[in-house]
Amino acid sequence: QVQLVESGGGLVQPGGSLTLTCTASGNIINIHSMDWYRQTPGEQRYLVASVISGGTTIVEDTVKGRFTVSMDSAKNILYLQIHNLTPEDTAVYYCKADITASLGSGEWLRQEVWGQGTQVTVSS
Repeated sequence: QVQLVESGGGLVQPGGSLTLTCTASGNIINIHSMDWYRQTPGEQRYLVASVISGGTTIVEDTVKGRFTVSMDSAKNILYLQIHNLTPEDTAVYYCKADITASLGSGEWLRQEVWGQGTQVTVSS
């Protein structure tokens, strides 16, 4: 059973910074990619940043320069640093991973896993 747990959200003043963390656990054989999405009420989830196996990072153009994504591959932890926060960054931030995990008995499964989300609220 693979699990993703996000943390680091909260209430932040405009112009502030925070770092979100997503920790993957379980019988992980390989993480092919990990992504950060965000979602506001009534809207779909939008991809904001990704780390692809090998270390390639991708940040969506509208947040490039303020958002930095990184990964500790040894610990299976994905980070999202957000600087100069604005009220428009208020959203639930979700982590998603494309993972191959062991099912035991020599079997494995490649699967897409989502975390439960962490709320980021930017307000004075």
